[in-house]
Amino acid sequence: MFLFAGLGNPGSQYAKHRHNVGFMAVDEIAHCHSLGPWKKKFQAQICEGKISEQKVLVMKPETYMNESGRAVGEAARFYKIPLSNIFVFYDELDLAPGKIKLKLGGGIAGHNGPRSISSHIGNDYYRVRIGIGHPGKHRVTQWVLGDFANSDQDWLYPLLDAIGRDSAALVTHGAERFQTDIALRLRPERSDTNRKKNNKPSPAPVSGKSDTNNKTTQPSLKNAMAESLMKLLGTKKD
Repeated sequence: MFLFAGLGNPGSQYAKHRHNVGFMAVDEIAHCHSLGPWKKKFQAQICEGKISEQKVLVMKPETYMNESGRAVGEAARFYKIPLSNIFVFYDELDLAPGKIKLKLGGGIAGHNGPRSISSHIGNDYYRVRIGIGHPGKHRVTQWVLGDFANSDQDWLYPLLDAIGRDSAALVTHGAERFQTDIALRLRPERSDTNRKKNNKPSPAPVSGKSDTNNKTTQPSLKNAMAESLMKLLGTKKD
């Protein structure tokens, strides 16, 4: 069994905060794979189902960010989920907006969510860090506890959609495949203008001789019609 835990703070007043992008990510996973319904258990909102024939528990702890480990630890112990099957989605100040990094184990970079989880289950679970950008050290609290700006929607919605759709790779092919699939899905589409121009079919050859300006010397359609008409009149009796 796999556990996907999104980190954030419960309540509608926090729903659009940058700090809640982990909640947003697992919401999209549940939506894309038709998991559910959501219910309350393990001090969290959870839903269950299968992704690529693998059992998955999706979780949004209701213990607030700094106590996320209480909910994650309770669920992990109940289902005896190995740490290598636990993926925690959360915001990362030190990544540019729209970037995503996935790593097994490692540091917590001062984030209280994974700090709490590590204190309850250990350190060797997967971190899925979602970049929200850094506003400068004097504006961090205001930044993470502020809503995403309207201009953020250009990268936020495509990224969440990619996480939802490509999350199957986490239970089938692993971390590297997940990151690769997302990168490919979000890659800007290359313009095919030049390709179309270069592959444009050559014009069909025109019968008849051409002058130095490549213009045909055939009689025009108008002259041909006039000639046919004169022949017709010549054969008509008075």
